[in-house]
Amino acid sequence: MNILKFNSEAKLNEAAARIITSTVQVNPSAVLGLATGGTPIGIYKELVKDYNEGLVSFSRVTTFNLDEYVGLSPDHHQSYSHYMKENLFNHVDIAAERTNIPFGLADQLEEECRQYDERIEAAGRIDIQLLGLGHNGHIGFNEPEDELSSSTHVVNLAEETKQANARFFTETEEVPSQAITMGVGTILKAKMLMLVVKGADKAEIVKRALTGPVTTQCPASLLQTHPNLVVLVDEAAGSLLP
Repeated sequence: MNILKFNSEAKLNEAAARIITSTVQVNPSAVLGLATGGTPIGIYKELVKDYNEGLVSFSRVTTFNLDEYVGLSPDHHQSYSHYMKENLFNHVDIAAERTNIPFGLADQLEEECRQYDERIEAAGRIDIQLLGLGHNGHIGFNEPEDELSSSTHVVNLAEETKQANARFFTETEEVPSQAITMGVGTILKAKMLMLVVKGADKAEIVKRALTGPVTTQCPASLLQTHPNLVVLVDEAAGSLLP
């Protein structure tokens, strides 16, 4: 585990983007695992900047997103498909057919999950998987449970997670109650995991995830078992780490 602390959000975003950019520079056909939410937006802005400056091309890159809400169409303004287009895909040279996000309107959700794992398997191992961290320790939408699903699956979102996501919706009732998410097993198969956490409100869960016992009650704690985990935190989020 390599933990990097930054005294500004700008420096953290730049460092995270440089890791991704350098990965693609070395391997133009890299497979990237991407995340959504507030945390990666600055990172994606830096990747767009790198592209505009001619430092990197995404034309041969393949991407897989961690998750998508069940019940939202790809063009819904709060879908993760829309998020990715707005924050990254529409601003770089990535081919649409190389971007993969679970389809939240699938008639057969279990089949959609199975096929998503098949597509990941066919692409080869994910070279670098970007991750955020939920207040309850979730990664992707893998919520604390007695048992965790290894493969991509449908999950019922915890009330705490729904409340955290409610700020993105006009009405609380609009917040989806289910999502499709990569399983922890799929996440852990990536060659490199990059966990990015910002803010003092995440300090306690950062400490628990990275230094506490490995337990399904804190899904992010399973990241401790990965041989190539890079953690980027701002000073507030990393304030309780040794």
